[in-house]
Amino acid sequence: MFSTIFLSAGLLFSGLLSGSHEPASDTLHAVSVTADKGVVVSRIDTLSVTNSFTSSDVLLQSTGLHVGDNGGAAGLKTVSLRGFGSAHTAIYLDGVRIGNVQSGQNDLGMIPMDNVGPVTVDYAQNIVSFNTLRPKFTDRSVMGRVRLSGGSFGTWLPSARLDFRLSEQMSLSANVSGVFSEGGFGYGDGLVRQNNDVSQVRAGVDLFGLMHKGDYHAKIYYNDTDRGTPGSVDWPSDDRQKDRNILLQGIMRKSFSQLYTLRLSGKASYDDIFYSSAWGDSRYGQTEIQLNSAHDFELAHWCRLSLAADVTWDALASTNYDAERLTAFSALASSFRAGRFSADIAVEYSGAYDIGALSRHAFSPSASFRLNLTDGLDLVAFARRGYRAPVFNELYYVGYGNPDLKPEDALLTDIGADYRLTTCDGWTFKAKADAFYNHLKDKITSAPTEADPNVWAPYNIGRVRSAGLDLSAGFLHSGEWNYSLDARYSLLSAVDLTPGSYSYGSQIPYVARHVAVLTGNVERKGWSLASVWHMRAGRTDGTGYLPDWNTLDLTFAKSVKIRTVGVVTLDFSVRNLFDERYETVSGYPMPGRSFIGTVNFEF
Repeated sequence: MFSTIFLSAGLLFSGLLSGSHEPASDTLHAVSVTADKGVVVSRIDTLSVTNSFTSSDVLLQSTGLHVGDNGGAAGLKTVSLRGFGSAHTAIYLDGVRIGNVQSGQNDLGMIPMDNVGPVTVDYAQNIVSFNTLRPKFTDRSVMGRVRLSGGSFGTWLPSARLDFRLSEQMSLSANVSGVFSEGGFGYGDGLVRQNNDVSQVRAGVDLFGLMHKGDYHAKIYYNDTDRGTPGSVDWPSDDRQKDRNILLQGIMRKSFSQLYTLRLSGKASYDDIFYSSAWGDSRYGQTEIQLNSAHDFELAHWCRLSLAADVTWDALASTNYDAERLTAFSALASSFRAGRFSADIAVEYSGAYDIGALSRHAFSPSASFRLNLTDGLDLVAFARRGYRAPVFNELYYVGYGNPDLKPEDALLTDIGADYRLTTCDGWTFKAKADAFYNHLKDKITSAPTEADPNVWAPYNIGRVRSAGLDLSAGFLHSGEWNYSLDARYSLLSAVDLTPGSYSYGSQIPYVARHVAVLTGNVERKGWSLASVWHMRAGRTDGTGYLPDWNTLDLTFAKSVKIRTVGVVTLDFSVRNLFDERYETVSGYPMPGRSFIGTVNFEF
């Protein structure tokens, strides 16, 4: 048995922050990647983490993503791709999937943004990937970074990292970070958000290694969070939530010959969530074990074959119910290259076997194509079947769950073009256009039961049609002056086609029809200015249209190199410069104008 894992606005200037070890954001580079599920030519965005304090800061750069944010540092943060819901969007950390079979929603607040590199969004496989920054040693065997940020709403963000070169083939990184915020930002007419505080400590150790024709990465990570859950402004609460997460994982790649390459990964994790409420306390403890493998065969320079075989075991022990699942995954994928044309075709099998309950499984074909018309210009297309088994809450939650639910079934298609040009005098130009059409059937939607209309339960009655257009363009210049500009726009029609739904024929709640993002930087001699403008328009909560909103963030920075010691960087950020009052979820206001300063020392 096998399981799935691998596989407002105007013109803003742009450049690279001095002292950043992160490459510039490049959303348009045509690249064939070996995905966790086989060989796939993916549609990829690469999002910069520079000047980002939260996962929302990073993910809002992608116009194709909907970020759910309940507001403030304590607010739950989730992400969904092109209107399909957060349970359909897989989150990966260092090549291994983060699982949540209880609710299907991963809280991205557990991932420290100051310890990861560029974030990858894979539209073909509905994956968002976070990867820990690998150390880059020069003449030193020990490097480090100490950072302290502080600002509005009593917020403090300390972090530290040490990198050790153990040998020419092996290095060790240790990091610790915290989020401490009172969270009492203002909203409405002089009101202040209450019970929105958070105290969070995250720590991890990463071992990176090279071996003959291969590499490996082992990781241990711990997260401890205590936060308020204030509820909506109409239904405030004094509830509290405590999270404890620990994981141990590893990934290895080894080429045994020109013919055969092996990739292995595994993970053991435990997630504990404790809710304290006036209605009673509850606890959810989830244990997960993953074993994942992929076998790549280079049959010829024009033909490649990949076999994937994975298995995952999940067990949930909670105050409300207990459940256990074995998830199996296998895939056969092939990749063909013929001159300027390439094709990747795969068939996947996914099965969810709940102990003492029903089993669910499906075969999912996929195909990707790329045609290079001229130097720098490619045409691309993909189509695949998406599949999601119901999570435990939907199946077994006492008084709500429906154990007879079927999996959600989706068709995802995309056709687009990439263009990229790099000149000899330091200029890079890029552009991308994508048209997509997705259809989701058997969507799990809550509705009144026949026995008692006052009691709601989940049913497979939902349907969603998601279609739209993604456009992006930008330029980058490197020299004495470094500057760049990146512009993105998405038109998304994500329509609820569920019979009898209160939002039938309307845009899916909270998913914006129009999204635009402009990012820019300019840098010279250690001075830099960065700016990000976001716009969301055409949103609804299912009963009516919500106000459009846009925000502008600015960051000023100065880096100073201290000879033989290191680099000190001071920066000052203004978030939501024009104090736009908005919500991404109705009843959960987002902070208005805020300020944060940072001192960063690298040695």
